[in-house]
Amino acid sequence: MFGKRGNEGFGKSGSVAPPPAAPAPAVARSAAPEILAEPMRDPVTQRQQISSPPPLAPQSTARKRPARTELYYDTKSQVFSALIDTIDLSQLAKLDAESAREEIRDIVNDIITIKNFAMSISEQEELLEDICNDVLGYGPLEPLLARDDISDIMVNGAGQTFIEVAGKTIESDIRFRDNSQLLSICQRIVSQVGRRVDESSPICDARLPDGSRVNVIAPPLAIDGPALTIRKFKKDKLTLDQLVKFGAITPEGAVLLQIIGRVRCNIVISGGTGSGKTTLLNCLTNYIDREERVITCEDTAELQLQQPHVVRLETRPPNIEGEGEITMRDLVKNCLRMRPERIIVGEVRGPEVFDLLQAMNTGHDGSMGTIHANTPRECLSRMESMIAMGGYSLPAKTVREIISGSIDVIIQAARLRDGSRRITQITEVMGMEGDVIITQDLMRYEIDGEDANGRLIGKHMATGIMKPHFWDRARYYNEEKRLSAALDAMEKTKD
Repeated sequence: MFGKRGNEGFGKSGSVAPPPAAPAPAVARSAAPEILAEPMRDPVTQRQQISSPPPLAPQSTARKRPARTELYYDTKSQVFSALIDTIDLSQLAKLDAESAREEIRDIVNDIITIKNFAMSISEQEELLEDICNDVLGYGPLEPLLARDDISDIMVNGAGQTFIEVAGKTIESDIRFRDNSQLLSICQRIVSQVGRRVDESSPICDARLPDGSRVNVIAPPLAIDGPALTIRKFKKDKLTLDQLVKFGAITPEGAVLLQIIGRVRCNIVISGGTGSGKTTLLNCLTNYIDREERVITCEDTAELQLQQPHVVRLETRPPNIEGEGEITMRDLVKNCLRMRPERIIVGEVRGPEVFDLLQAMNTGHDGSMGTIHANTPRECLSRMESMIAMGGYSLPAKTVREIISGSIDVIIQAARLRDGSRRITQITEVMGMEGDVIITQDLMRYEIDGEDANGRLIGKHMATGIMKPHFWDRARYYNEEKRLSAALDAMEKTKD
């Protein structure tokens, strides 16, 4: 159906194969589909069974692969080239994914038979899956994307890929055929969200269909080949209860966060790269009333809100002529005209912080955002700096008054040196005293030491504040009893 030429077009082996060898390929053609049909119904799972490293011992798989890596990749290159010469991609594009995989399987099986490659069933299945991924998916990235225990994928050129598992970075045995294949996969990813990456536009942010964040930087800026970074999100969305289970927060602290989200406090989540800010923001949005109209503004859409009344906005980079750019500030300004009840900014990194603060001050209580900062106090300083970046010539005291009058709570997230993620501070902004913004901690995380395995030991400590600054807001929403009970429980836990 799809061959541009017959099987004899695959190579010399197809035209000069001696007649006595004919029965062997016939057995391969009849047996292979019967043996391989079941795994191909779930190709991701089958690929993991064959080649993905087990989570607890990735080194063992890495030692086994190099013995056959060069031969395997040489065989794959020959088969792939023959497939491209044979298949009609325009016709293949008209099929659904499963039918396209079956067509590719049939042709690849014929190529392997005609070229007389000596391969076991498992090796042939691995090759089939790799080639299907190259043609229809994201190539060597597919098995890594299928693993839910991986939080980051970092590709440093065609020959080196690192992954983060359980907070630790390890080298994967995955590699690409060459930098051209890697760049082609990067272009396939970014084109799905209407963006491009090439020499004229070598930096690009994008996302995968599941919401995972993607960053690509290509040559000539990346000297050793395209650098691809993927921040993966779990298929099952995390909740505050699961964060409690992982030790990121105590049960009493989780109740406190629920109340903060429920009573429409203006929240800023502060933390370093990879500290779990977006995950925590997703968790807090679960406690927004379903009747509220929520508008999200993001550079790359990754928030996963569960409410029915959500409008998602995303920035746009300039086109090839340098025109048409839509910045975060443009989005925040525009969403004020869309009758929002809450505004959520995925990441505040520039002058748009001023517009967000203005929104918080003008009836959009319960708005949220994230900022890169190491402490709540540094978070406040960064807001001042970002407002200055917008060219506003306001006195420092006026800027601080705007900040203190807008932000109610700062939640500090951190990734510790053992790879664990913790909510290290819940801090409320009290107001101004002179020229200084006054804050107080409701809860802190204190590190006591580490165990024999190098895991940090610590505990969340209450600070003894029994009536927070947002107490009246909690009473307005009939949450004062639950708030009091949570603070009491935190104090008893400290004792």
